[in-house]
Amino acid sequence: MDLFTNDNEEIIAHKEMIMQLRNRIESILKNYRPVMNGEIYLSGEDVCKLLHISKRTLQQYRDDNILPYIQIGGKIIYKETDILTILEQNYISNKTD
Repeated sequence: MDLFTNDNEEIIAHKEMIMQLRNRIESILKNYRPVMNGEIYLSGEDVCKLLHISKRTLQQYRDDNILPYIQIGGKIIYKETDILTILEQNYISNKTD
């Protein structure tokens, strides 16, 4: 009887490990950003989440030449460094020295 109990416990432990690995892989895939020549490119959805703006606002930023972007066919992507540069250039400090 102990033989079956140990086997069941092992099976349960293996299932738990597999579920943990699966969850980790899903998390990695969800947050994966491809790197090309050392540069990370973001989708419009990623930029909207990063800046807490709507898709329409992102479109307006493109139209007003506020955010640089790359358009290949119908796909628009943004360099992460460009986004960070724009944020740094427009940073306004609240410090009063």
